[in-house]
Order: sequence, then C-alpha cells, then structure tokens
Amino acid sequence: MLFRQVIHEDLGCASYLVGDPAAGVAAVIDPQWEIGPYLRLASMHGVRIEHLLETHNHADHVSGHGRLARATGATIHVHRLAEAEYPHEPFEDGWRLQLGAVEIEAVPTAGHRPEHTSFLLRDSSRGTDPIAVLTGDSLFVGDVARPDLAIEPAEGAAHLYRSLHERLLTLPAGVEVWPGHLGGSMCGGSTLDHKASSTIGFESEHNRATRFRSEREFVTDAIASLGERPPHTAHVVGLNRGPLIEALGTPIPLAPGAVEAAIAEGAIPVDARTNEQFDEAHIPGAISSSAGDTGFATKVAQAVDPDAELIVVGASDGYELDAAHLLASVGLRVRGLLAGGMTAWRSEQRPVARIETVDPEGLADRLADGTRTLVLDVRRADEFADGHIPGSLHIPYSELRRRLDELPRDRPIAAICSGGKRSGLAASILKREGYEQVVRVAGGGVGTWRRRGYPTDSGT
Repeated sequence: MLFRQVIHEDLGCASYLVGDPAAGVAAVIDPQWEIGPYLRLASMHGVRIEHLLETHNHADHVSGHGRLARATGATIHVHRLAEAEYPHEPFEDGWRLQLGAVEIEAVPTAGHRPEHTSFLLRDSSRGTDPIAVLTGDSLFVGDVARPDLAIEPAEGAAHLYRSLHERLLTLPAGVEVWPGHLGGSMCGGSTLDHKASSTIGFESEHNRATRFRSEREFVTDAIASLGERPPHTAHVVGLNRGPLIEALGTPIPLAPGAVEAAIAEGAIPVDARTNEQFDEAHIPGAISSSAGDTGFATKVAQAVDPDAELIVVGASDGYELDAAHLLASVGLRVRGLLAGGMTAWRSEQRPVARIETVDPEGLADRLADGTRTLVLDVRRADEFADGHIPGSLHIPYSELRRRLDELPRDRPIAAICSGGKRSGLAASILKREGYEQVVRVAGGGVGTWRRRGYPTDSGT
C-alpha cells in the first residue's frame, strides 16, 4: 500500500494519497486547494490518480477536487447526501473502491455533517483485517469534530456520539486513526492534538470524547464547549458543493498606482509582513496578518467579507503568491499583488499610516498616568477567563467588526492578546474603521503582564 499524509500547516488540515504502486493506481482523499503535492507524489511513485474522495462538504477550506480532476481526469466521489452539483459519482454507505490490492470502504459517520463518511482501508496483500481508518471530521486525535456547522448542534452531537460508539470505536484496537484535522484547526476543540495519527485503542482510552457515560452528557458538553466557527462557512460550503472551481481570481502584479486605484474601488490591502513592519508603516486601510504565522488565511477571513477583493502586500517581491494561494484555500479572492511590495510603495512616496506600540510596562505606565486608555483584550473567551488585565474590555478579534459600537472613539484603545499576533490584526481593523487613537501591545501580552507582577482578574 502506498499511503501518504499531506498536511496544510496554515489550516491544520490533513489529506491523503492512497494507492497500489504495483497496480499503478491511487486515490486522493479530501484534496486541498494546492494540488502540487499530490501530483509530485504520484509521479515519484509511478501511480495514476484516478479517484478523488470527499469525506464531506468542507466548511473551513476550499477543496482542490476541481483543480485535481482537471489535472488528472480523476472521478470525484462523495456521499449522495452531500447533494453535490459538480460531475461526480455518488456513493452510499458501505460502498467499496478497489485500487489493486488496496480496498477503501465507506463508513457512515454523520455528526459534523449529515453526509460525513470515514474511509476504512484494507490491503489484501497483508490480510483481510482493516489497517487504518481515515476519519475526516469525526474522530480526531484527542478530540472530536464540532457538530454545529450544518444542522442544529444538539442533533449533530447526537449523531456524532452514535457514529463514534457504533461505528468507529467498535473497530479493532490496532486500527490506525488518520484524521482530517490536526491542532490549529477551528473544526475541533481545545484538546485537538497536533499529532498526525493515533489508533482506535489509544483514542478509546484517552480521547476526551470517550469520558462521557451517556449520549446526553456527550451532547451537553459538545454544545457547551463550542469554539469560534470557521469564517464564512456557508460561503465555503457553497463553493465546495457547487460547480467545480479551478481558480479564485488570477492574482497579477500591480504597480503602486494601480493598487491605489483598486483600493479606491473597494479592494482591501492585506499586509502579509510582520506586525512590526506593519506598525512602522503600512498602506492606509490595510489589515495586518503575517503570512509567516499559522492561521494566516483564517485570520484574514475573520476580518473581511467573503466577496471582498484583496491585494496582497509584502516587503518586496517574494512570498506574495504563496500568501495568495493560502487566501484562496479559504475561499477568498485575490485581485492582485503589490509589485515590489512596500519598498516600491514607499519609493514613490505614497501615503503611509502607522500604529503606535507599547510593551506591557509601557501599558502599565499609560494606565497609571490618566490617559484614559481602554485595554481591548482580543483573545478567546477561555483565555480571557483564565486571566486578564483589570478593567479590560473583552472582544475576540473575530467578533470585532460586528461589535465596533461597543468601543469609544474619544479614548486611546490598546489592543492586547497573548503574544502580539492577534492584537496586530485587531489594531489594523480599528485603524481601517477610522479609530485614530490605536495602540498595539507588543513584546508580549497578558502572560508577560502577569509575569511582570502586574495585577490580573479571572472570570468573565
């Protein structure tokens, strides 16, 4: 059996190439937007990609099935309940696909979505017992998938509980578990591990979801522990269910003057440099999210509308195209790239904006000197409850655009998080929305504040 896991580090997604080199045939399960890795693997191992399998209609990223089908001529397979509008061969529960000595069996595992399917793998050259199960968005390493992206959360959680206890956890203990997401994905909970795989036996003993004594307890906890939803879920599901997509815009290099004109027409500059570079000078109206940090594309999607046209800005020519591909992977359209980056923009003496920064000590001085600075904590609710600066206002960065009316415009606002990344995006959103007195807490966040001995409160 040829078996390779392909991880999208920015989104925490995992996909798989499975095949039989002796038969020269392979399938890709849950193909990601960037199809290059599959084509390279297939070429290296001398197999043809003839089948593309989807576990479900993804809600957090755009599938690459359209691009990969165009590149290989492969047939796309998805459960009939997915109601896919693109050319495909629908399958039912128990469907089997033969790839030489390798067999893939469709195991219904509803919960995350009604059509969700896991894929059980067997290799007849090694016996008849199952070897591994590709669990998609059902059973993860250390956690399970969220149940609220397609149907009412309690109903989804009940289906997920039954899928776990009647389908997956009844498999032999030695069966390998290969999930569709790893730590960093918004499709799981706080105990979602960064480890790439596990076994049924280990997850039966140690997975958080197995500690509940009844379906009712499981459902209650699943609803109570829901985190932030992936951005633009309906939009992304629509893209994945609808006609095949081979491109989301064709980003081209744009001279500074053309970028300025595009911004005047409504395009949004996405500054993919470091937060420090952005603070020092950026295009007015730009939002800040470093392409060098994990979660880059998801953070941007939290800050813009799904139909927005984006322009990627870098320091100079280099990684902008990679950043554009990451944005496309979550369904965002990139109109162009600033040719020459901020170096070119500044060489033409075009206008720039700046954001003031302070370290935790400087923030303490501000709070003590009567500047009326409001501390805006943009972390998750559980982080805020664990400890925050007394008197701070809590608005997660993902909710900021919807809750601007809670913020004063006549006071300095200091955005803070745990390390300075999310606060950089939050500060850029506030500047874009016309807030003039914006400060970013850099050089550490609330944790550094606490280690320096400054006071904190706990609770919500």
